[in-house]
Amino acid sequence: MSTAGFHEGERTIQRRAGVVDEAERLQGMLQRPRPGGGLSAVLAARSFAVLTGRDHDGVLWTSPLYGEPGFLVTDGTTLTMHTAPPEGDPLHNAPVPQHVGLLAIDLGIRRRIRVNGELTDNSADALTIHADQAFGNCPSYIQQRYLTVTRTPADRADAGRPQPQDTSDTGTLRRDHIEVIRKADTFFLGTTHPTRGADASHKGGRPGFVRVEGGEIWWPDYAGNNMFNSLGNISVDPATALLFINFATGRTLHLSGEARVEWLDPSADEGGTGRRVRFTPRWIRSGEIPLHGDLLSFSPHNPAVTTPRAA
Repeated sequence: MSTAGFHEGERTIQRRAGVVDEAERLQGMLQRPRPGGGLSAVLAARSFAVLTGRDHDGVLWTSPLYGEPGFLVTDGTTLTMHTAPPEGDPLHNAPVPQHVGLLAIDLGIRRRIRVNGELTDNSADALTIHADQAFGNCPSYIQQRYLTVTRTPADRADAGRPQPQDTSDTGTLRRDHIEVIRKADTFFLGTTHPTRGADASHKGGRPGFVRVEGGEIWWPDYAGNNMFNSLGNISVDPATALLFINFATGRTLHLSGEARVEWLDPSADEGGTGRRVRFTPRWIRSGEIPLHGDLLSFSPHNPAVTTPRAA
């Protein structure tokens, strides 16, 4: 898989946003990762990550991964995750090989690293990625929480049995789904590109920054690093996955569907970029994970949520 520089979708969004020069200075981050102790130590300290990939039907999903610090182990450009999505999760027993995206994130210290590459092994208790890209992102829009793993997958009394799941293949959002989305201050976004593979990213803001209208979900694209990995992917391939987690209860909401980028007057939304992402759900799954984390503070970068104008 080629990872040299920005692809055509990222370039298109950068040009329209007028940030080609700013993005050019960051292009070196997309090169193949160099083995080293710094990245290994940061990943080893994490206890939570999210993975974007496809199930056996080719549907794109983003799923949570968790474990005690040390469950993410690197050896050169190989990353082994000593955990796997449990039975009932959309990515349980995901097919290999396939290109996937991983986001390892510590909400407590607002630090995140993306690792993109090929999933080469998937067993009951471990996943292996051969990394093509590994780079950090800024701390903006991350709400501070210290997550506690209340039990690991191996410790579950019901390990090996499916976890409670609500399933919809119609994409119809129920009232309880809408409530979760509208109250969210954090979600995780999975996107993909035909030759560059999948990517997982974090999105955050004040509660209410994610809107639901007419069965669709949309959010303003706040100012970021100008690389536009997610929006660039969407502009080429609309397949998109969202993951919402209620960190107070451990309840999860997985959605898969298609997204598109909308351009409008910068004054239409908070954030002032003139960009929205609009998502149409096709498949919905919900469940529960043993994670807990109380909100300690909102990101100081979060814009105040405003009443939006029509696109």
